[in-house]
Amino acid sequence: MNFVEKVFGTHSDRELKYIYPIIDKIEKMRPMMQAMSDEELKDQTRKFKERLAQGETLDDLLPEAFATVREAAKRVLKMEHYPVQLIGGIVLHQGRIAEMKTGEGKTLVSTCPAYLNALAGKGVQIVTVNDYLAKRDAEWMGQVHEFLGLKVGVVLNSMTSEERKAAYQCDITYVTNNELGFDYLRDNMAIYKEQMVLRDLDYCIIDEVDSVLIDEARTPLIISGQSGKSTKLYEVCDVLAKQLVRGEESGEFNKLNAIMGEEITETGDFIVNEKEKVVNLTEQGVKKVEAFFHIDNLADAENLEIQHNIILALRAHNLMFRDKDYVVKDDEVLIVDEFTGRIMPGRRYSDGLHQAIEAKEHVNVKRESRTLATITFQNFFNKYAKKGGMTGTAQTEEKEFRNIYGMDVIVIPTNRPVIRKDLNDAVYKTKKEKFHAVVEEIVKAHEKGQPVLVGTITIETSEMLSQMLKKRGVPHKVLNAKYHELEAEIVAQAGIHGAVTIATNMAGRGTDIKLDDESKALGGLKIIGTERHESRRIDNQLRGRAGRQGDPGESRFYISLEDDLMRLFGSDKLMSMFNALGVPENEQIEHKMLSSAIEKAQQKIETNNYGIRENLLKYDEVNNEQREVVYAERRQVLDGENMRELIMKMLNDIVEGAVDMSISDEQTPENWGFKELNDLLLPIIPLKPIELTDEISKMSKDEFKHMLKELATKFYESKEAEFPDAEQVREIERVVLLKVIDNKWMSHIDDMDQLREGIGLQAYGNRDPLVEYKMNAYEMFDDMTAAIREDTIRILCHIRVEEKVEREPAAKVTGTNRDDSAARAPQRRQTQKIYPNDPCPCGSGKKYKQCCGRKPLA
Repeated sequence: MNFVEKVFGTHSDRELKYIYPIIDKIEKMRPMMQAMSDEELKDQTRKFKERLAQGETLDDLLPEAFATVREAAKRVLKMEHYPVQLIGGIVLHQGRIAEMKTGEGKTLVSTCPAYLNALAGKGVQIVTVNDYLAKRDAEWMGQVHEFLGLKVGVVLNSMTSEERKAAYQCDITYVTNNELGFDYLRDNMAIYKEQMVLRDLDYCIIDEVDSVLIDEARTPLIISGQSGKSTKLYEVCDVLAKQLVRGEESGEFNKLNAIMGEEITETGDFIVNEKEKVVNLTEQGVKKVEAFFHIDNLADAENLEIQHNIILALRAHNLMFRDKDYVVKDDEVLIVDEFTGRIMPGRRYSDGLHQAIEAKEHVNVKRESRTLATITFQNFFNKYAKKGGMTGTAQTEEKEFRNIYGMDVIVIPTNRPVIRKDLNDAVYKTKKEKFHAVVEEIVKAHEKGQPVLVGTITIETSEMLSQMLKKRGVPHKVLNAKYHELEAEIVAQAGIHGAVTIATNMAGRGTDIKLDDESKALGGLKIIGTERHESRRIDNQLRGRAGRQGDPGESRFYISLEDDLMRLFGSDKLMSMFNALGVPENEQIEHKMLSSAIEKAQQKIETNNYGIRENLLKYDEVNNEQREVVYAERRQVLDGENMRELIMKMLNDIVEGAVDMSISDEQTPENWGFKELNDLLLPIIPLKPIELTDEISKMSKDEFKHMLKELATKFYESKEAEFPDAEQVREIERVVLLKVIDNKWMSHIDDMDQLREGIGLQAYGNRDPLVEYKMNAYEMFDDMTAAIREDTIRILCHIRVEEKVEREPAAKVTGTNRDDSAARAPQRRQTQKIYPNDPCPCGSGKKYKQCCGRKPLA
């Protein structure tokens, strides 16, 4: 605690002073609420809605509404909110984050702010991290809201669009973060308004807010369609990857090396940077790849796909590990969430990494996908007018919550004092010694009957410990991604005396561990962490499984100097220092320097990860602005607005653009480029060829433009007259506009990906990559809007009455997934190159530079 906190109290202490008087008001209403009959209590909802309609605010209603919910919960669930739970509810209503220790009843906390905000009639979403919790909480806590006359819905992965729409129309909807985000993207791919399922994003409460907004912030949601690319190259590159030899480099390359002219020597065929999760070929490796594929220059544009795929294969073999990053089940590679240890069905690494892993594991290699729509959780949840969050661990990331989401973290006091003992880390020199000590500690606790929960980071570690305990004859249960179906049952029984449970990070959230009386008498649940996680929050979650609601318990982490955290981010001096000390085998090391080294290593990673997320947000802000523009345009079409005015503006813009490109202001009519004008304009608007006439020779450029605009308008009016019904033309305009926008937007997403992946090289030219990215992105967006304009007008000007025009999706959706590879090392995605003089792929018959491109890609 620093000097300011000693004198004035922490930020949370100061904020809580304003909340305590509101709690007093709620407490004073207890007798009044207890005196009400069930019918009178239910009628409170109607009265509150009337008061809102008469001009009162939600803040005015808060004390009485919270008191109403507390009484309803007591009658329906036999659970009554503690004052600290009411404090948590007020913090959530204010759009802040309530940090509440494990076992403080966060699920009940959300009922008060959810009820209060649902009275406004705009819908409240309670966001959980998995379907099991969404369904459980909707059925459990939903009883309170339904008792008070509100409708409660739940959205599950298996539901149809109709079921989702009905659930979102309810006053309060329980839903996972993934389903909510994907529904937003699907709504913005809908071709009829009736297909949209979400309401406006007004207020949400995010459970485990640190998991959703911090841990998953770097992995965008993606809706994908299938690309036509063959999968054979992945298998060939896998064969080559196994033949290449891993090497080392003498130092890290940076701008200073380049300026100083320092050379970095490399050995082997490729170098792996584990910190940055990047693989690079050496000069020797490049030669081997060229020899293998019989090519002269790997860096040539036509060989970029080979280069991309061999890097993917090397990443799959050297940075992606079975039973840590993924599991193989039923001939399929399934991703394991690194923060929860849970399997994520249906989720695939993007950009070909998943295919490279499939080739490595010799399972069926599925075709690569094409991104149809994408958004990050950072941008999605910032679309809400107000959002609150709750978790047991948020304070270490308070700066990020405030800067990126505009949310304060308020630490809520516990209902009863925490009496859990958090012991100092036990540090060993090698992993072998560490696991030997862990097993000895488990055996000792088990012999006296004290329950033990062992937390591991990987599936591999959990299974290795299981084997060691079997040899010692200790009965135990293993909870990891391979056995996740039994999760709730295994975790619930972990507090029974004599129980030994080994679990990956998934045991850190969602289900309470209740102790029996014998366990309490023996010192409560014993938590053993086998490794420090990159984030202090994940460690705190594991500790927090013990000591709930004043229960006894203890926790300790066991660490070795060979652990990844210490090896990659700790000090090199440490290992050499302990080698010099000659510490005997299996002896525990305790030293102040070690504890601070571990903490510094974690802080270093947390700072690094925050920097990456902040940087990602700066780049993604550009995409988000563009997404807003495109989705707003689509929404106009879906709302059935008359688009004729927009179409006429497009028509005039095309005429204006064609004239400006072919005629300069200084030229006289005799020198005007009529051929170039006809080449640009007539494939889009099929007017008669424009030639120099006596009338035109007397015109200024502006008069000439005006004449062409009138001709184009008359042509379009004649096209409209071919249709018997004016509304039929309006619907055709909507259909064409929707299809063109969707096609161009999908291509633009691909182009933006490529721009982002290559922009880092600008740093070597002393340019700011972010500034360059923004400039290029805005230019590309202008090009996209110009292409939308041209394609829309071209199609409408060539359409015939006998053609049947119906709305249909621009692309078939083949999957929804999280772009988990973006959280690791981004690799360049390649698409087919189009050169300026190639025929335009849109089929206009013109050269690419004169048609959709106008600006060469290569």
